[in-house]
Amino acid sequence: MSTATQQRSDLLSRAITAPLEALDHWALENAYDYCERLARSHYENFPVGSVLVPKRLRKHFYSIYAFARIADDFADEAYGESYTQHERLDLIDQWHRMLTESIAGRAKHPVFVALAQTQTQFDLPAALLEDLLSAFAQDVTVRRYESFDRLLDYCRRSANPIGRLILLLFGYRDEQFHRWSDDICTALQLANHWQDISVDLDKDRIYLPEEDLSRFELTADDLIQRRASESFKRLMKFQIARTREMFENGKSLCTAVSGRLGLELRVVWLGGIRILERIEQNDYDVFAKRPVITSTDKLKILSMAVSKAAFRRY
Repeated sequence: MSTATQQRSDLLSRAITAPLEALDHWALENAYDYCERLARSHYENFPVGSVLVPKRLRKHFYSIYAFARIADDFADEAYGESYTQHERLDLIDQWHRMLTESIAGRAKHPVFVALAQTQTQFDLPAALLEDLLSAFAQDVTVRRYESFDRLLDYCRRSANPIGRLILLLFGYRDEQFHRWSDDICTALQLANHWQDISVDLDKDRIYLPEEDLSRFELTADDLIQRRASESFKRLMKFQIARTREMFENGKSLCTAVSGRLGLELRVVWLGGIRILERIEQNDYDVFAKRPVITSTDKLKILSMAVSKAAFRRY
């Protein structure tokens, strides 16, 4: 490995090595504090910072988020720095081994010290955490999806585990609730893909399935040209329709769940639907303008989410 390559690898690997160099032994409270600092400094579409999350559960959200955030960074951070597949996969493999050690009661890294306690306290299936890692590894190696089924399998591992883990933290173990959650999480993941088609092209990633491109007489080269042709608009209309159907399939969860989590779910559900509406309002041209949720949208979403009756009518 060249000196330059070693330096690049070291920058990513500091997430593993730095905490272990700082302390030989991480007390549980300090480990949760570490996860909270990481989460608060770098969270996105995960409700770790939400006031809607009860205080008693926040540290557990932080531990799960820190685990996923670091693994996601291994797969995707600093894309322009040209990290090799081998470098990224090696770091994800190390993270996986640390998860295995954590499950066996040998956690040393603060993220896994905290996560091990969270996993034990809430009886979280290790398979959900392993699915997340497999999806992050897939992001490194897979840049095209031949079929919608293959894309759904990716969503099953990259998005659905988060929803199930959140339900488990709140004490919801009913399988019907988890299936509804899967529908919402998959729909959210798809909405994000459609929102970020142009962004993903910069990373040489295309989530629009090849079978659907062919169905609408398009190719990957057509996407790379970033032209919202009539064929592309028909394709996007098709994708949005089936994504909206998934949102509708899972909608019942948002009112079946009570309290703060129910409100959070309604906010998230409405936010995902709003992204689809923005794409439609932009005449499906995701190249000219990235569809985003505005401050006005956020106020409307919160107002709608507060009332279950209003939400049901939406």
